[in-house]
Amino acid sequence: MERYDQARFSQADDAEYEPLLSEKSTEEVEVESSLPDDLTRDSLELPDLSEPELVRHYVRLSQQNYGVDTGPYPLGSCTMKYNPKFTEDLAARPEAAVHPDRSEESVQGTLGLLHGLQEQLKKIGGMDAVTLQPPAGAAGEFAGILLAKAYHESRGEGAQRDEIVIPDSAHGTNFASAALGGYDVVELPSADDGRVDLDALEAAVGENTAALMLTNPNTLGLFERDIEEIADVVHDAGGLLYYDGANLNALLGRARPGDMGFDIMHFNVHKTFATPHGGGGPGAGPVGVTDDLAEFLPNPQVRETDAGFEFFEPDSSIGKVHGFYGNWLVLVKAYAYIARLGDDGLGDAAAKAVLNANYLAEQVEYDVPFEPFHHEFVASAGDQDAADVAKRMLDYAVHPPTTKWPEIVSEALMTEPTEVESKRTLDQLAAAFNAVADESTETIESAPERTTARRIDQTEAARNPRLSWHALDN
Repeated sequence: MERYDQARFSQADDAEYEPLLSEKSTEEVEVESSLPDDLTRDSLELPDLSEPELVRHYVRLSQQNYGVDTGPYPLGSCTMKYNPKFTEDLAARPEAAVHPDRSEESVQGTLGLLHGLQEQLKKIGGMDAVTLQPPAGAAGEFAGILLAKAYHESRGEGAQRDEIVIPDSAHGTNFASAALGGYDVVELPSADDGRVDLDALEAAVGENTAALMLTNPNTLGLFERDIEEIADVVHDAGGLLYYDGANLNALLGRARPGDMGFDIMHFNVHKTFATPHGGGGPGAGPVGVTDDLAEFLPNPQVRETDAGFEFFEPDSSIGKVHGFYGNWLVLVKAYAYIARLGDDGLGDAAAKAVLNANYLAEQVEYDVPFEPFHHEFVASAGDQDAADVAKRMLDYAVHPPTTKWPEIVSEALMTEPTEVESKRTLDQLAAAFNAVADESTETIESAPERTTARRIDQTEAARNPRLSWHALDN
């Protein structure tokens, strides 16, 4: 395999700060208004630019950004895969612009689509009932926790079952959702093979256990081979088994969490069914449950009757977890994706996700300590700092993997190429990995060199983000 051609694939060496429109040219414009004087100004200072100047400004900004439409985005466990544009076209159709407060009789098509998506997700997850309300994966997790709480309270064990068991390799949202739900978190150490330690699990669960939250395959990409035994241990203790759907891509159309013994699960439609991901926009995190928990699902649900489709409230509903019925247009895109692929296509997507991850791992020179993995793998940067490796990869015009997590791998490079990438793209990714692996510490510690933003204080940026250009004055 050829080495990465840095001159060909790197970003422009002369990347510069693009001034704000107001910094380019402004003009004082007089303003007339019928509003009271204390609410208006006599004039406004507005950008004074020609159309070519305006267009070039925004095109230059777009060229300094990176996204799934620009190139591969192998963030492990985040599943940042390309979103097909036909779903956007469908969501933009005038017929999809449905006011959420219209009568049931006038939105039968809308309710029919929602009911159809519920049925498809039930089939895919092996669940008995599904709610589409939660607006994100983390919101789905929290809704699932509330469902578990309602279930135990209905059995008179709500106060007693105050603990949720979570593996040490789990997503951070699992710990946050459990704590937000009022539970004490019991962290479960991984076995030497990176999977659930059955002896540790048996010691951790008991009469205080409300649930075990589990991702399968886990964050190392490893399938929990003892999942049936795990389910038995949790159920024998009176607890529930919760499935974090973050890694459902690896099982899609080939295995079902419900068949493994899971009682509750959430779906990340942005990860599994290619609705947009990130940017703070609307999302969706449907939750599926078995029959024993269906009566607690959020209100409203959709069902089919002889007269058509209607909303209904489950007998012991936990109430609403989102306005109206959820983020409708995101759900349209998920339904369209599932309908377009069909059963065979969904299974093929999972197979290609696993194939791509294994092919890429074979080409990468970094060590991959845990295998056999499925849709993602965690390599170790060894003596190099994983964060520095990630920053250096930006100079090769590819997005780096997730770094420093899970912590059970030293200097982790958590990589998920997804099923959409071609062999040519995977080869380019591998070449970027390997080019950085051969570079000196001095080189990668000074990276990135060819991006508009160089080394930033990531901790400060996370804790005190500047979400508007106005913040630059502070």
